[in-house]
Amino acid sequence: MVRSALVLFAATVAATNLERQAGYGTTPNKPLVDSKKLQESITEDALSQKAEELEQAAYSTAQRNRVFSSEGHLNTLDFIEGYLDTVSDYYTYRRQPFEALYSQSSGNFSAGGTTYTPIIFEYSPSGSATAPLVVVANEGCSAEDYPAEVADNIALIIRGTCEFGLKSALAGAAGAVGAVIYNNAPGYISGGTLSPPPRPEGEYVPTAGISQENGTALLERLNGGEEIEGMLGVESIIENRTTYNIIADTKGGDPNNILVLGGHSDSVYAGPGINDDGSGIIGILETAIQLAAYTTNQAVRFAFWSAEEFGLLGSEYYVANLSPEENQKIRLYLNFDMIASPNFVYALYDGDGSAFNISGPPGSAEAEEFFANWFKEQGLATTETDFDGRSDYGPFLDAGIPAGGVFTGAEELKTEEEVALFGGEAGVAYDINYHQAGDNYTNLNFEAFVTNTKAIAAAVAEYSTSFDSLPPRNATAARVKARGVHAHPHEKRQRAKHIRHTHDCGKTPKVAI
Repeated sequence: MVRSALVLFAATVAATNLERQAGYGTTPNKPLVDSKKLQESITEDALSQKAEELEQAAYSTAQRNRVFSSEGHLNTLDFIEGYLDTVSDYYTYRRQPFEALYSQSSGNFSAGGTTYTPIIFEYSPSGSATAPLVVVANEGCSAEDYPAEVADNIALIIRGTCEFGLKSALAGAAGAVGAVIYNNAPGYISGGTLSPPPRPEGEYVPTAGISQENGTALLERLNGGEEIEGMLGVESIIENRTTYNIIADTKGGDPNNILVLGGHSDSVYAGPGINDDGSGIIGILETAIQLAAYTTNQAVRFAFWSAEEFGLLGSEYYVANLSPEENQKIRLYLNFDMIASPNFVYALYDGDGSAFNISGPPGSAEAEEFFANWFKEQGLATTETDFDGRSDYGPFLDAGIPAGGVFTGAEELKTEEEVALFGGEAGVAYDINYHQAGDNYTNLNFEAFVTNTKAIAAAVAEYSTSFDSLPPRNATAARVKARGVHAHPHEKRQRAKHIRHTHDCGKTPKVAI
């Protein structure tokens, strides 16, 4: 019996050693992940098929969207899980339920005899008001910006510097009966959220958004001494709903050293969101499917966040519920939100802070460098976008987890300098369909889609093999913000200042939002 036990023990050790040679805790009959082959396995046909299927998930419903908790979003979850089921021997996955405050709003605004087509911010309360417009000083980011005259009237506020919700709350605290925020760049505000209430500054008031052109025209008339009466009406549904993240983990790889990739599975109410963020979740899903042909040394987690469009609620919930031990196991988070914009740029998150003076925790700079080098090897230029908290990387940075990723741009206008590097059309938004009904399959740019998904595959191959290029996790590290900067999802915008050329080692930014 003793001899038999020793033989069995020796056989087990030998099998374990073979297993580790092929990859930590994985079956030895699969090769260790090969970066070149994994990238080559990414095809336009596969991405195209999934994009069409995701569009159908939205278009098969009356609302034709994938807003969280809707029928279209439940279809999206089934779509993701259906593909994960095809590689069920390689992954375990679960739905992570959480409660999120849902908001659906519509409304109208007119002033001085002109009827506008406003956007109504998520979480704006219902209400109607007919009252004079009063100009708020500066950017409406402090209580002192709201004059006494704003009480019982409608506040007219320029966008910028601070989040929409703060402006609405301060307007409410000053006694305003409504707020109208106009864009600080040409065109309309392409949607946004006040974020779930309550806020310590005050209660929200009915809040709408209009274009820069309309706002400045009203401002000029008011500054000229004219009194302009506004009529603002908002109807909102605001209620708690249950929704779900999907978390998929490789069965193999070191569970104490985890690479996490994520994108958001929900759209806005206005459209199907096939670029925002259908492209991101399809990119990581296709990479997950192709990765199943290989073993990995490190564990890989693919996350599909819900309710991002309502203030990063899914990723916030996930990170907030990580134990300190589980937090430390995550060596790197990579975010992919909009990777197929029709008038694209290749923008990398500014992990080292050299472009926007907001750096991520240690490891973020190395992630940026990895993507910069990969694009350079493909003969492609890149630019940078800042860590402003606009997408699901924000909660990870705040929790001290290094992050990176790629982004192809939203509603900002493409510059002549960017056209010279990336092609496309100057003076046109990176995605003219951002947060609109036109964000569908037809308007995806498959050149960017395929390239960025291959970049995802390259990153997965790199970090699922080894984290040696990253510094050790620091339990106290978090993103370092420039003094005075307060970032918030879907709010700040600022223009890029530099571009990274293929043969230039200079650091450079893209769109900060």
